[in-house]
Amino acid sequence: MKKVLTFALMAMMAVSASAAKKKAPAKDQNKPVFTTIKENPITSIKDQNRSGTCWDYSTLSFFEAEILKATGKTYDLDESFIANKTYMDRAIQVVRYHGDCQFAQGGSAEDVLATMKTHGIIPQGVMPFPGSLYGDSLNNFNEFFSLLEPYVAAISKSSAKKISNQWKVGLQGILDAYLGKCPEKFTYEGKEYTPKSFMNSLGINLNDYVSITSYTHHPFYTAFAVEVQDNWRFPLSYNLPMDEMMQVIDNAIEQGYTIAWGGDVSEPGFTRQGLAYAVDTKKTESLAGSDMAKWLKLTAEKKKSIIDSLGYKVPEVVATQEMRQERFDNWELTDDHGMLIYGVAKDQAGKEYYMVKNSWGETGEYKGIWYMTKTFIAANTMDFLINKKAIPANIRKKLGL
Repeated sequence: MKKVLTFALMAMMAVSASAAKKKAPAKDQNKPVFTTIKENPITSIKDQNRSGTCWDYSTLSFFEAEILKATGKTYDLDESFIANKTYMDRAIQVVRYHGDCQFAQGGSAEDVLATMKTHGIIPQGVMPFPGSLYGDSLNNFNEFFSLLEPYVAAISKSSAKKISNQWKVGLQGILDAYLGKCPEKFTYEGKEYTPKSFMNSLGINLNDYVSITSYTHHPFYTAFAVEVQDNWRFPLSYNLPMDEMMQVIDNAIEQGYTIAWGGDVSEPGFTRQGLAYAVDTKKTESLAGSDMAKWLKLTAEKKKSIIDSLGYKVPEVVATQEMRQERFDNWELTDDHGMLIYGVAKDQAGKEYYMVKNSWGETGEYKGIWYMTKTFIAANTMDFLINKKAIPANIRKKLGL
């Protein structure tokens, strides 16, 4: 009897184990498996939260990496200081134009570079932590900009024949209330600094940085101001053929540099899980078992779900110079996000991706890091800031650098 019970118990356990195996989710065979080829040092992941300040976070991450490369020292630089100075500068321009230009949360890498040159920089911890002044744990610009935007609009669109400078005092009060007051002096690691003297202590030369882009409506190997609204300071970008633009990125990473990238992440191939593909829609809808008419009717979320299910096997377009220009001219290629490119990896099929630091906290499959294919970057780059020493010598010569 004992033997019978023993065998029965063993049989039940076997059935249970078999059932458990059947219930276990199947491994996603299409999920990319990455091997790092080259990874340059970066500082910690930050979170811009509910603020349109990717330009601020990504570019300060870039300069933190530049300082780390140049000196071996790790700094956490203050985004609120940059935002406070930048929004005042932008408001002044909008008022000078009588409101005939945009005042918005967004910006470009040039805003950080210009602010550091003019005003200096401070380390995190001198000004209040983002969001703390209004009881939040991180930035939340909803209330802030609901005050700031109409204030600037009221001044810039005023019918008065003459305005006073008091509007700047009022605007500065709003900036200080939500971002914190920028210090004239502060103490860091036992030494007193001004923002400018602190900037001068960081071991980098702000004249070493240039912007790169790639479009055909201006001559190659010349510089022009990229025609997007957040490029409101009108800094010049050096114009390279797409292939040479990509050579600059690859050479920079190989030489130990990072890249402050600005471009378009509104495409369906940019997923919230940390991946970005330049999806070939026609081939993708075919693989998904639908015709184009059905594909076009799918919601954006459903399309993203299909792309996610295809994983590393999702077909990509071939990025071309002509495609870049057409998409820029028809408003498909926009400058809606800034990130930091710092490395290269490949998946199990050998396809290469850039390793990119985001500013949305430790979100997604890779805890705040995105793997973006080289094709995606080639197709969706608006422009990027880089150390001119990272540009290959033959290209620097063509640009006169």
